[in-house]
Parts: sequence; structure tokens; C-alpha cells
Amino acid sequence: MNLKIAVLAGDGIGPEISAQGVDVMQAVCNKFGHSVSFTPALVGAAAIDAVGDPFPSETLRICQDSDAVLFSAVGDPKFDNDPSAKVRPEQGLLAMRKQLGLFANIRPVETFPCLLHNSPLRPDLVAGADFICIRELTGGMYFGEKFESDDRAYDTNAYTRPEIERILRVAFDYARRRRGHLTVVDKANVLASSRLWRKIAQEMAPQYPDVTTDYMYVDNAAMRMIQDPRFFDVMVTENTFGDILTDEGSVISGSMGLLPSASTGTGTPVFEPIHGSWPQAKGLNIANPLAQILSVAMLFEYFDLKAEGALIRQAVNASLDACVRTPEIQVEGGEKYGTKEVGEWIVRYINDAPLA
Repeated sequence: MNLKIAVLAGDGIGPEISAQGVDVMQAVCNKFGHSVSFTPALVGAAAIDAVGDPFPSETLRICQDSDAVLFSAVGDPKFDNDPSAKVRPEQGLLAMRKQLGLFANIRPVETFPCLLHNSPLRPDLVAGADFICIRELTGGMYFGEKFESDDRAYDTNAYTRPEIERILRVAFDYARRRRGHLTVVDKANVLASSRLWRKIAQEMAPQYPDVTTDYMYVDNAAMRMIQDPRFFDVMVTENTFGDILTDEGSVISGSMGLLPSASTGTGTPVFEPIHGSWPQAKGLNIANPLAQILSVAMLFEYFDLKAEGALIRQAVNASLDACVRTPEIQVEGGEKYGTKEVGEWIVRYINDAPLA
């Protein structure tokens, strides 16, 4: 297979983890006889500094001309600490999602047996937790009508039937391929937009008789994720609720540096770690590259290259079992590995692994 990949490293630790993702992808392609080309492009604060736009038209063109985007992170303190800034790095991320038509964010949440002790929850609660959060990504308050003055502000949480139907189809299809359980998360007792979500979900559920569909208010879902994360198989929700719940779910595994995500829709799909740019760690070689590397696994799997994705997952699990880990998940007294060293170990594992 020939793959054209746009590489958007972004800000902070982005370039460091991006390099490891690219190296792993190249190693897998070499292993399985695929050809791959990488085209870098600016996004976020780096793009603002260079051309004044967090998602330049040239970056959009490169993304549209590619089979997939390997994205890392955006964000910089100089914008975070300036509430008057009119242009922000995060606007680049929102623009990418909107302009590429990426309406579905897929975030798997899973635990790793050797890291159960790292979770803030008791090991007996999180052992075996394995679910997917599907977040609607281009509607709701983040994109609705806005107003802001010194005395009043609002954000409009608007959704249409087609927007809701298309994300629900994604969720039902994922549930059908997994354990057949879908939880629709809303706030239908208070919000009109949520009542539309629930109404449409109830209309669609009979089309998927092999899926058990239940409904949960967002506050209850937040509690249930802590009390019993193994209850969930696939959950689907709107943009703002999804942003909050997916970050809550991410800590179940014990580190935000462990979990990848995919954003899909009508245009070029984007694969990225769920964490941010962690500017305080920039250049220190301490950032965990595993979420970026597992995003590469999701990329291969998106193109139905299951063996390629499986080898990456095998390599990541082997690195964890061998305690080849960055500082935030390393065992006490364990050898020190940096971002680069973890990536190099995984590349060597891939190179040395026999093909089935």
C-alpha cells in the first residue's frame, strides 16, 4: 500500500513525540512492504508565529492531499495567559476539524495490567476496563452562535437532525463490532438539544436489534465512569460533554500519555494523542510517546491493516512489560528512558519481530 501522511507536529512536546510516531510508522511500512511519504505542515502556535494563522491554507491543502494526518498537539502559555488574544493555537485544531469535516472523535479507554497501580482508581475497579468514547466534534457550543461583552456572554448549543444521526450511526456501528452495548449520554431532563439527541437515538435503536441501547444523563455517566468503568462498551455524546468525559476517562489508564484517538468524517482522517502540548516539558526528552505511537496503530487499522496495528500494540505492551518507560509511569528505581529512547526501543522491537 502507498500512504501519503501529513505530519502536523504542532507545539510544545509535539515535535518530540511526532518524530517517534513517524519513525514507528516508517519501520512498520518497511516491515510489511508498504511505501509511505511524510509531508510536514504548520499548525497551532508555531503556525501563528510563522504566518499569523493557526491553521494556514497551505496546511489545509496538504491535509486534503494526504491519506491521513498524524497530529501531535497545540498550545502555548503566551496565549493561555493573554485573555485578550484574538488568535489562539486551539483555533487551529477547531478549524482543522471543521474544514476536514471531522465530526466523529473516537477515543478508546483501556487499562494495561502492568500499570493498574498507576490509576487513581483501585486496581479492582479498573482491571479489564475497555470502552470507547465517541464524541460529536463539529457541532454544539464550540461552533454555535456566540456573544461576549463585559456584562453578558453566551454560547449556543445547537444541533440538527442530520448531525445527530450521522454520529449515532458511527456509534451503533462501533457497538455492533464490539460487545453490542451502546450508552447514549445526554442531559435530556434539562436541555432541549439533549432531548433531540435522545429522541433520534430512540428512533434509530430498532435499526440495530443486535445492540443493547441505554440512556444516561451526563452527570450520572461521569459518576458511573469512576464507580464502574467496566459497565461501558461504547458511549456517544455531544461535543462539550464528550470533551469533559473523554478527559475523565483518560486518567483511568493511569496516564494521559497512553491513549490515542482518531477523528473521522467526510475528509482526511486525523490520528492524535489525547494529551496536550505540555510546554513545560518541551525539549526535556521526558514526554511519553506511546499515545502518539498508538495513534499510528489506529491509523493502520483505519485502512484495514490489522496486522500492522497489532504489531505496534504488541511492541508497546512489550515496552511497558520491560519497564522501558518515560518517568511518569516508570517503576521506582527503574532505568531512565526518555521520549527518544522509548521510541527507538519500539522501532528495534518492530524491526526484530518475525512476521506471522
